[in-house]
Amino acid sequence: MKDFKVKDESLAAQGRMQIEWASKHMPVLNQIKKRFAEEKPLRGVTIGACLHVTKETAVLIETLMAGGADVALCGSNPLSTQDDVAAALVKEGVSVYAWRGETTDEYYWCIERTIDHKPKITLDDGADLVSTLHSKRTEFLSNVKGGTEETTTGVLRLRAMEKTGTLKYAIIAVNDAYTKYLFDNRYGTGQSTIDGILRATNILLAGKNFVVCGYGWCGRGVAMRAKGMGANVIITEVNPLRALEAVMDGYRVMSMNEAAEIGDIFVTTTGNINVIRKEHMQKMKDGALLANTGHS
Repeated sequence: MKDFKVKDESLAAQGRMQIEWASKHMPVLNQIKKRFAEEKPLRGVTIGACLHVTKETAVLIETLMAGGADVALCGSNPLSTQDDVAAALVKEGVSVYAWRGETTDEYYWCIERTIDHKPKITLDDGADLVSTLHSKRTEFLSNVKGGTEETTTGVLRLRAMEKTGTLKYAIIAVNDAYTKYLFDNRYGTGQSTIDGILRATNILLAGKNFVVCGYGWCGRGVAMRAKGMGANVIITEVNPLRALEAVMDGYRVMSMNEAAEIGDIFVTTTGNINVIRKEHMQKMKDGALLANTGHS
């Protein structure tokens, strides 16, 4: 019997409908799933995944299982897990350790339970799984042959580990793939960020001073969608070439000190800390909205 911990197993039927809906919009992965089911390229391979437990991730997990993999899954963000999807995956035989609203201790407990399965391949989103393997669970490192990392933040962390010689196995930087940053980062993150802000606040974006901190691919996407909603978009960017790009794309570019005084909405898209600091907040309008997008 599979080991797992989710919020409510009775949500499985609802989660199954969510997964099937997502699957209908993922034709490429479905083609891979069909091929995997015939060829079984992952037979005998245990995969440890630390990803957002959503209906879209579930389609990926079921594709890996179709290829013969045994999968253990934990959430890469305590607030993004869809509990019905987690329950549906458990019913399909996935060892899921994830529920919405985990505490910090519970979050890392779930990561360690995933590592207990002795994965040969790791799938990470933010490098928390790999980091835990290299710090607390080093006895399992020799079993791992390779892994993937899908976020800018995670790739930065892993490159820092590589530079110091502490990264013990090869990682594919999914975030460096054209299909990741040109489409997911720009269009996916751009749309979902605006959607999240609107759902949380019901604010009218038209006419607002909308400050995007960072003009990487996620920042471009957020800026593009905010502009499309009628906002006055302002970019803050420490890289002079990207700042010039933002100017050429039609945005105002200024320092965070300047933007803090006039912004209505602030979104950090850098994957770094201390982008908006105390001194900036002290300059902001009463009621200014602050948000972060991407992994942090």
